[in-house]
Amino acid sequence: MTIDTMLLNKLTKLGGITLENQELEMTKNHLSEIVNFVENINTLDLDAIPASFNPLDSALPMRQDIVESQPDIAKNILKHAPHQEDNFFIVPKIIE
Repeated sequence: MTIDTMLLNKLTKLGGITLENQELEMTKNHLSEIVNFVENINTLDLDAIPASFNPLDSALPMRQDIVESQPDIAKNILKHAPHQEDNFFIVPKIIE
C-alpha cells in the first residue's frame, strides 16, 4: 500500500492537523515505511504457532460461596481508623 497525497490530505483532515508543503513528502515516506513494515507481518506463516491465549479454553477457578461471620475482623480494622462509630468509618463531609 502506498500513501499518496490524496490519502495523506484525508488523514490530516481526519486527524485535525496541518502539514506544511515541505512536510508532506517526508510524512508520506514515513507513513509508507510504517505501512510496509506492518504488511510484512502478513507474509509470515504463523499457522504452526498456537495462540498464546484463547479465552474459550480458559476456566475461572471456582470456590464455594459460603457466608462467614467474623466480627473480629471488623473490630481489628476499625481500631486503626482515626474516627469510627457503630462499626463504621467516620469520614469528613465532602458534599454539602
